Amino acid sequence: REGSTVKAGERVGMSQSAVSAALSRLRHALDDPLFIRHGQGLVPTDFARALAMPLRAELDRLEALLAPPPTFDPSAASMTFRLAGSDFFGELLMPALAPHLTAIAPGVGVQLVDLVPDRYIDTLERYEADIALIPDEDLPDWLEKRPLFRSPFTMIARRDNPVIARAGVAPGDQPPLDLFCELSHILFSPQGNMKAGTDAALARIGRSRRVIMSLPTFAGGLPDRQSQRRRRHGAVAIRAGCLRLSGT
Repeated sequence: REGSTVKAGERVGMSQSAVSAALSRLRHALDDPLFIRHGQGLVPTDFARALAMPLRAELDRLEALLAPPPTFDPSAASMTFRLAGSDFFGELLMPALAPHLTAIAPGVGVQLVDLVPDRYIDTLERYEADIALIPDEDLPDWLEKRPLFRSPFTMIARRDNPVIARAGVAPGDQPPLDLFCELSHILFSPQGNMKAGTDAALARIGRSRRVIMSLPTFAGGLPDRQSQRRRRHGAVAIRAGCLRLSGT
């Protein structure tokens, strides 16, 4: 392109001697002179001309591959993100997220997909989700995590639950451990398990509880008027964030 080893060196930041040495090595490797002198400059051989277009395409491809990612501009972005999370994020996150996205990223969509416990890493590794909203735990180095919020567990039960009433526990009070273990429990488990993290924590101190039912969604464990009439002694240990959603 330059017709001169001096100008070629200036273009790529090399000395004339370094360019000449590199050209000599290429001539030896490709068994072609590549450039021959013509007047005051150099002109490419037919072989070198044939290499020009495909070599340019490969160099452009490498440049794009090694280039740093462009700065993300939410106002100009047009894409869809997949969030994997429990069903209560449908009320905890999505209603507030929708107007926020409309204001700052009108071309961005969000899908909330079911999160299957014990498959967090598989969900991300298989590109089934871009972000997983999960409890804090050790993750592989190739995953990045950030704390979003803290949500303690809260026990909810029928207001006039006779077992709780006999124990004299007022709404908002922390129930004694013996009472907690005595109650029949409903467990959130998309997989249909009858034990979860709460049971593991109880086992570490030599205690256990009675789980009588498991449900695939958090919403199924929240009380409504009809379910309150049917329930007797059951309780649900649930994230406090869910209670804020329903106003319980």
